[in-house]
Amino acid sequence: MPSGQQARAQAAAITPGKPSPDEAEESAQSPTVPLDRVMALFGGHRLSPAQRRIAQYMIDHLTEAAFLSITDLAERVGVSQPSVTRFATSLGYSGFPALREALQPIALSAVAGTPDTREEIRRNELQAAIDAEIENLEHLRRLVADPGQILDVGRELATSVPLTVLGLRISVSLAEYFAYAARRIHPDVRLVTRGGSVAYDALLQSREAGGTWVLAFAMPRHAHETLSAMRAARRTGLRVALITDLTLGPLVDEADVTLTAGTGSRLVFDSYAAPGVLAASVLQAMADANPERTQLRLEGYEQAAEQHNFFLDD
Repeated sequence: MPSGQQARAQAAAITPGKPSPDEAEESAQSPTVPLDRVMALFGGHRLSPAQRRIAQYMIDHLTEAAFLSITDLAERVGVSQPSVTRFATSLGYSGFPALREALQPIALSAVAGTPDTREEIRRNELQAAIDAEIENLEHLRRLVADPGQILDVGRELATSVPLTVLGLRISVSLAEYFAYAARRIHPDVRLVTRGGSVAYDALLQSREAGGTWVLAFAMPRHAHETLSAMRAARRTGLRVALITDLTLGPLVDEADVTLTAGTGSRLVFDSYAAPGVLAASVLQAMADANPERTQLRLEGYEQAAEQHNFFLDD
């Protein structure tokens, strides 16, 4: 299996690029529709949900928001004035006045032309979010053109009994999906969705029971307690496979192998089309690693489902 350093190099080669501040500024000044110019200012930055609310308000009310004071904007959005300032600095501006100065010519061009209705802007933004997810999936497609790393991870996870799946905070949903499906094909899957000493206890018990691997999910915003749990796993002697959107940083440094898939960040909350497909691909690799066990367990589950009437008839 590739080392953590090799995996990081492979992941870095397929991670979507983000525009630099200079590129965003240049794009914002190009003769495109106002919405595209605003999105060029906001694009390529990791924003918190509160900051995305500010960005969305500016998109929806561009001709008004570009001329509001920081006090008025904060009141309209329902956030604090420091939140607006942090939003502006996260985009690379010295403060809100500098951001407002960049927005005003765009707003004036919208007034001079035929402004989009709020419904049209919203539709275009939703389409842009889907386009960004399609791009994430295209990058993932290029990754699996050489499926060797995913197949290696699947084989290792299949042989770890028990297998621990870790996902904290926003990553819980992906971890629960993976664990739910993995239990259909693996005899002992243990899900950890709480951090701190609870996570450490679960990881220690898994190692003492013979487990060798942890599969960790780490989606933004990346939690300190995820890093702590990964370090705890390594202290117990477990190896760590990581599914994340990162190619560098302490989480990746702590993993033995990293599989990277981009998250959609155009809406208030991230979307996980590519990480979800990547998780399903690892499940497929686990199933293929031990086909006899997989077949027996799936047949047994179907018999139980029929006997206990788990599902509605098709």
